[in-house]
Amino acid sequence: MSRVTPTEEAPWAAGRHSLRALLIPGLVLQAVALSLVLAYYFVPATGSLFATLARWQSAGGFAFSAATTALCGGLLPFFFLRLHPDTRDAHPWPHLVFFLLYWIWKGAEVDLWYRTLAWLHGDGHDAVTIVRKVLTDQFGYNPLYATPVGNLCFAWKDAGFRWGTVAADLRAGRWYYRRVLPVLLTMWFIWIPVVSCVYALPSPLQMPLFNIVLCFWSILFAHLTGRQKQARAD
Repeated sequence: MSRVTPTEEAPWAAGRHSLRALLIPGLVLQAVALSLVLAYYFVPATGSLFATLARWQSAGGFAFSAATTALCGGLLPFFFLRLHPDTRDAHPWPHLVFFLLYWIWKGAEVDLWYRTLAWLHGDGHDAVTIVRKVLTDQFGYNPLYATPVGNLCFAWKDAGFRWGTVAADLRAGRWYYRRVLPVLLTMWFIWIPVVSCVYALPSPLQMPLFNIVLCFWSILFAHLTGRQKQARAD
C-alpha cells in the first residue's frame, strides 16, 4: 500500500485546509441556493422572474448557457481574482482568454449533461429522481470526468500553458490522489447540497441556478489549484 511521503500533503488534509477557510462562504452559498428553490415554490411574487429566466434559457439553448456561464464562471471571477492583491499576480490579463473559453465550453457541456440526466432519470422533482441525479452527477460525472479534466486544464494554465510541466506531474505518480482528490473532497461539501437544489427546479431553471453558484466555485477552484501550484514549487 502506498504511503504519503513526509513532504506530500494527504488529499484529505489539503481539502480540510480549504474547507476551513471556505466553510462559512460555502454554507452561505448553499443557503442562497436553497432560498431560491423555496422562493420558486412558495413565494408567488418571484414567479415572473423565474418565468423570464426559464424563457431566456429555453429560447437561447446551448448558446445562452455558454454565454452566461462564461460571464459567471469566467469574466466576473477573473476580475475578482485580478483585483484582489493576494491573487493578482497569479492572474495576468492573458488568462482572461483562458477563463472565457474554458467556461464557454463548460456552459454548453453542463447544459448537455443536465439534458442527459433528464433523459436518463426523467424531469421529475421528487426525492427519488433528485437523489438519482445527484449520485450520477457527483459520483460518476465529476470524479470520472469533470474534476480530472478541469484540474488538467487549470494546471496547464498555471504552468504557463506548457503541457510538459503537466505531463511531468502526471508521470510523477499517484496524480489522481495528489491533485484530484483534494478538489473532490472540497467540491462534494459544496456541490452535493447545491446540485440537490439545482435538480429540485424545472429543467429550464437549472442552468441559471448553476450559474449563480458558479462565481463562487470558480474562485474556489482557483484557490485549490493555486495552493497545489505553491506546493509543487515548494
